[in-house]
Amino acid sequence: MAVSFDPHSSEPFLLSRSKIDLFLSCPRCFYLDRRLDIPRPPGFPFSLNLAVDTLLKKEFDISRAKKKSHPLMEKYHIDAIPFQTDQIDEWRDNWHGIRYRHQPTNFIVFGALDDVWQNKEGELIVVDYKATSTIKKIDLDDGQSYHESYKRQVEVYQWLLRKNGHKVSNTAYFVYCNGRKDEKAFDGKLEFDIQIIPHQGDDQWIEPTLLKMKECLMSNTIPKANPECPYCKYRKEAGEKEFPSKNKEQFQLNLN
Repeated sequence: MAVSFDPHSSEPFLLSRSKIDLFLSCPRCFYLDRRLDIPRPPGFPFSLNLAVDTLLKKEFDISRAKKKSHPLMEKYHIDAIPFQTDQIDEWRDNWHGIRYRHQPTNFIVFGALDDVWQNKEGELIVVDYKATSTIKKIDLDDGQSYHESYKRQVEVYQWLLRKNGHKVSNTAYFVYCNGRKDEKAFDGKLEFDIQIIPHQGDDQWIEPTLLKMKECLMSNTIPKANPECPYCKYRKEAGEKEFPSKNKEQFQLNLN
């Protein structure tokens, strides 16, 4: 399956959950990535976050095998158990995840879940693990762009599960691990405070967003950048300094 989008192809185009967020962050960066195969420079790997993620999955899988609620779920009065399914490893796989072919756009949308729980009503609950280290209270409604991204992330997962025929709760949960900084010494281990934060998801934005993304990719014109995009701002300002004699309109390229 093609990495970059070909407007003349009838083949389904694989689109990850993170690329939806990229489009919402900056349409130009999305176009450069998916249409022209010029991705943003990669960030640093969050190895500590990955370690927390792996250990949490192992821990909740113990409760899954026992078909029992995890102590954290009981602490937060969440009447559910980890969902029993042979697909859990596939859903968690970063290269596969849970998938759905969106017919109007011919996109195969996919995303890798951290976990899924099931409540007494038979509804599936999307669960996402997060790790941080802060002395501030964790507030997902503080308007921070990355917190809004987290919310969209679980909403895409809810949408994917629904499109795969599952009954899904509107409530998603973040299992948030906050590394403590108030210990007297490190002593070769990092202590975490763990809390579960609920989010009432709404996936109504996804369908119209996918249609806009398809329209963007079908165009031969590079879209305008988000004025707040640090990547586009760097490219523009660096280009103007490096090639001062060039017309600044070169940054509004047209492929026609």
